[in-house]
Amino acid sequence: MAVSNPAQPAAGVRLCALDELAEPGSKGFRFRHENRLFAGFLVRAGGTVRGFVDSCPHAGWPLSALDDRYLTRDGGHILCAGHGALFDLDGLGVTSPCAGERLTDWPVEIRDGEVFTA
Repeated sequence: MAVSNPAQPAAGVRLCALDELAEPGSKGFRFRHENRLFAGFLVRAGGTVRGFVDSCPHAGWPLSALDDRYLTRDGGHILCAGHGALFDLDGLGVTSPCAGERLTDWPVEIRDGEVFTA
């Protein structure tokens, strides 16, 4: 059973303008509540924006060591900086040690050119 994280923002929180995300591109976000932290990131590619929890399903550490650098240089995959695993842009692991594992979705929506939590 998943444990609720009180630092995860509620639905309706504005994250950024759509124009702030390159195509393809990514952007990370951090939220605090007391001693809890929620980390998530957005990926824009192929005309869509997806949100993911910033946590490697294999190791539990953040995927990116640098702000907003979640994609490979060609923008074709999400990269785990900790061990080099690659995920497709839908969050499915395609290389070891994360092959077949999935990133946790972070629901987001686009309204009037802005990205919000959903």
